[in-house]
Amino acid sequence: MSARLPELPDDPLAPEIQSAVARLALARRAGEIDRTREFPWTEFRGLGAAHLLGLRTAPERGGRGLSLPRVGTLLFRLAYLSGTTFAKMSLQPEFSSVLADHGSTALRQEWFDPMVRGERLIGNQITEPGAGSDAAAIRLAAERSGDGYVLTGEKSEVAFAEEAQGAIVYGVVPGAAGTGGPTAFLVPQDLPGISRQAGPGDLGEHWQRRGTVRYDRVHIPSSHRIGEEGEGYRYVRSELTRERALLAAVYLGVGRASWEETVRYVGERTAFGRPLAAQEAVAFPLVEDGAHLDAAWLFVHRTLERLEAGAPVDGDAAVAKWMATETALRAIDHAIQFHGGRGYSAAYPHEQRWRDVRSGHIAHGPAEIMHLVAARDLWPRRRTDPR
Repeated sequence: MSARLPELPDDPLAPEIQSAVARLALARRAGEIDRTREFPWTEFRGLGAAHLLGLRTAPERGGRGLSLPRVGTLLFRLAYLSGTTFAKMSLQPEFSSVLADHGSTALRQEWFDPMVRGERLIGNQITEPGAGSDAAAIRLAAERSGDGYVLTGEKSEVAFAEEAQGAIVYGVVPGAAGTGGPTAFLVPQDLPGISRQAGPGDLGEHWQRRGTVRYDRVHIPSSHRIGEEGEGYRYVRSELTRERALLAAVYLGVGRASWEETVRYVGERTAFGRPLAAQEAVAFPLVEDGAHLDAAWLFVHRTLERLEAGAPVDGDAAVAKWMATETALRAIDHAIQFHGGRGYSAAYPHEQRWRDVRSGHIAHGPAEIMHLVAARDLWPRRRTDPR
C-alpha cells in the first residue's frame, strides 16, 4: 500500500546539504554519538569546512549570509536527514550571535570566525542555580579591577561544560549603567580559577554534555567585554527570538522524518489480514500529524519571513518553538506506537529523536515561558527582561 507524501520545503542548497550528510555519515553518527556521549569534533570541523556552520553569518565572517527563511528551510532539511544533533551544531554561531553583533573586531577574529570554520567551540553561560528562566536573578559577580574584571560565581546547565574553549558569560557589574542588567563577556575556559565538571547525563542530546562551571576570582581584561556594561539583556533578547524560530524548524524536520517513515511502514505492515494503514485507529492520527506538521511549518516560515523583514515577532517566535516541539513530539510518539515493540527500542531512531526533541520544551525558554512571551505580545506591558 504505497504512500503519496507531500513535498519537503525546498532550497537551491538542499542537494549540498544531502551531499554533506552522506559524506560525513551524519545519520549513522548521530546514533553513535548518542551512545558514546562524545562531542563530535570531526563532524563539527567537517560542517565548518562545508560552510554549513553559520548559515546566516555574513560571508566576510566565513558564513553563507543567507536569509532567515532560507536558513530555516536548510535546518529543516538537515534535521530531517540526520536528526537534531547536526542541525543544532549548524546553529552554534547563531547561539553566539551576541559576540558577532556586539563584540570587538579583535574578539570576533579570535573567537567567532574560527567557530564558523569549525575550529573553536564557544558555549553560552546564562543559567545559574536559582536563575534559570528568571535571568534577572543572575548573581555571578563581575567586579571591576584595574583594566579588567574579576569573575566569581557559578553557572549551571552549561552545554559543552568541559569541551568549549571559550564561553559567553553573563555577570553582574556593580553600578553598571545601560539597562542595569548583566554584562556579557567572552571568557577563555582555560584561565586560572575556572573549574568545569560534566553533569550526571541527560535524557537526550548527549553530545552537549551539560555540566557546571565555577569561577573563583577569574581575571579577564576589559577587551573581553562584549558591548557595553549592563546591556546583556538587551543583546540577548533578539538572539533568543531568532534562536526560537530556527529551533522550531529543526524540530519540525525531525518530526517529518519520523512521520514519513511511519506512513511508509504502516502501508507495508499487515495485521488482521490487511495493512495497518487500512486501520482507522492508525491512519487517522497519521493524517492529523501530517496536517499539523505542515501547518506548523507554514507558521514557522511566516515567522522567519517577518523576522527577516524586521517585524517584532517575539511572541510568534515563542509560539513557533512551542508549537513545533509539541507537534514533533506527537508525531514521533505515534511513530514509536505504530512501530510496536521495536519502535520502543533502539532498533529505530524514533526513541532518540523523541528524547532529543523533548529538550525543546525546556531549553532556550521552557514551554511555560513561551506562553508568557506570547501573552505579553497580546497584552503588552513594560518589560525589562530578555524572555
